[in-house]
Amino acid sequence: QVLRKTLQRGVALSTGSFLVYEAHKLVSGFAEVHASFKVEEVIEQADYLYGSGETEKLYQLLVQHKNSDDAELLWRLARASRDLAQLSSTSAEEKRQLAYEALAYAKKALEKNESNFAAHKWYGICLSDVGDFEGIKTKIGNAIVIKEHFQRAIELNPKDATTIHLIGIWCYSFAEMPWYQRKIAATLFATPPTSTFQEALHYFHMAEEADPNFYSKNLLFLGKTYLKLNNKKMALLWLSKAKEYPAHTEEDKQV
Repeated sequence: QVLRKTLQRGVALSTGSFLVYEAHKLVSGFAEVHASFKVEEVIEQADYLYGSGETEKLYQLLVQHKNSDDAELLWRLARASRDLAQLSSTSAEEKRQLAYEALAYAKKALEKNESNFAAHKWYGICLSDVGDFEGIKTKIGNAIVIKEHFQRAIELNPKDATTIHLIGIWCYSFAEMPWYQRKIAATLFATPPTSTFQEALHYFHMAEEADPNFYSKNLLFLGKTYLKLNNKKMALLWLSKAKEYPAHTEEDKQV
């Protein structure tokens, strides 16, 4: 029966070589299943460590898989690299190196899966971080690209509150941009990017609606934006919520 099937496929193999061929296929199949299982296992471990705030352990786990072609692993590695860079114990030189590493991992994640919302999100975040090292001209020059990736992330996952918050931050930054940075923007773009505090407020509220009380910084920026709009009553409401937010991370403490 095996030989009949072989002939039907038009493959001229001896019985011995056919068995070797079939054995190779079987082993390859097991290898693929095992590789798939391993990726899922690493992601599960990574999400546990992320939820536990184990930044250094998370980075050490994921950096072993930096040559992976899996977008889910790669964007998590970009996030872990960035989180490690944010630690106060990380030196200035290490912060710079990790920022560029994070961008490279996020870019690779995007290349492997353009439909992965988190890859777009973290590429935008990491591109913004690199601008901190390359100067205001580069940061403003990247602004449109960053916003486009955040918007694409929201198209792919409309319920991701963090990405909605990030567009709010983008709007807030351009709304309060000082005059000299506006002049730089005018030299880089035919129509420089602009925004308003009302637009920023819209996105911060939209993020809160998507996932109430999800992020201390969103509460803070709701308060700050209301202050910019001279609404002290609403500013006090949101700043009080930010102040009372349980501080799980270093960023929460700063907020």
